[in-house]
Amino acid sequence: TSSRSLGTCIFFKIIKGEIPSFKLPETETSYSFLDISPLSKGHALIIRKDHAKKLHELTDEYLMDMLSIANKIATAQGLENYNILQNNGRIA
Repeated sequence: TSSRSLGTCIFFKIIKGEIPSFKLPETETSYSFLDISPLSKGHALIIRKDHAKKLHELTDEYLMDMLSIANKIATAQGLENYNILQNNGRIA
């Protein structure tokens, strides 16, 4: 868990419903939603329900869950070409 308070994190507020979102698939560990300023068709975010700072801190189970959600989003939207991006750290 990050040293940043979960209560002040914008993503935690989205998960709790304090900030509205267009929710996509949700699992026990992940929440996905459409980006409010999409850069392309189907631009979505898949977020973990607790904090991890870097990709390498995530468990294999979570990574499989995240990619399964990405697959569902791409399939539901009929996307043949798409990017999967994950930023690690403040300057990424």
